[in-house]
Amino acid sequence: MKQLIYPILTLFLAINFVSCDKYETYADKKDKERSAINTFINKHGITVISESTFNAQGQTTDLSKNEFVLLDRTGVYMQIVRKGCGSKMEENKTITLLCRFMERDVMKDTMTFRNDQYTYMYDASINSYIDGSLYVDKISAERKGTTITASFVSGLMLRYHGAQVPSGWMVPLNYVNVGRPETVDDEISLVRLIVPHSQGTSDAQYDVTPYYYELSFEKE
Repeated sequence: MKQLIYPILTLFLAINFVSCDKYETYADKKDKERSAINTFINKHGITVISESTFNAQGQTTDLSKNEFVLLDRTGVYMQIVRKGCGSKMEENKTITLLCRFMERDVMKDTMTFRNDQYTYMYDASINSYIDGSLYVDKISAERKGTTITASFVSGLMLRYHGAQVPSGWMVPLNYVNVGRPETVDDEISLVRLIVPHSQGTSDAQYDVTPYYYELSFEKE
């Protein structure tokens, strides 16, 4: 009997050791995220600048150098392509913003969603393909000081991620304008972001996955 028990016990311990060895902790996932962000930055020739440099440059990023500012409080990397027409969000006033975006999974460096141009995407909920460019995302947002709260009213993000707007999406609204073009020379604001999982969608937080966005804002 003992001769049978010992091999079984040894096998059990070996299986348990392999299982523990394969278990990935939250710290491990965060390390992978940081490594993926660094790889993405190097691959795409991004120059990271500090907030002090960003402020010294009048809160601008040099596009010729492909500069992104690392915002320490959130860990979001931001490049301002266009500050946009109009003015910044007013305090204690709720507005509706129209947003177009392109989203890339930083870990895989592959595009996941976009509504900024003509593109077809498969929607499992209706077992068919939809034209993503028809889904302009609408956000209801309010600003109190530097804190901006918002929820999706309609669009792709609401459809696939729920009503909660990623915190990372709100970061640029402290720096860009949210006007509506009135002349042919007016342009809406446009930013590029690398958003860590902690500032991303609920799915990004669950998967510990960072995402890259090209994102525009326009007042409805």
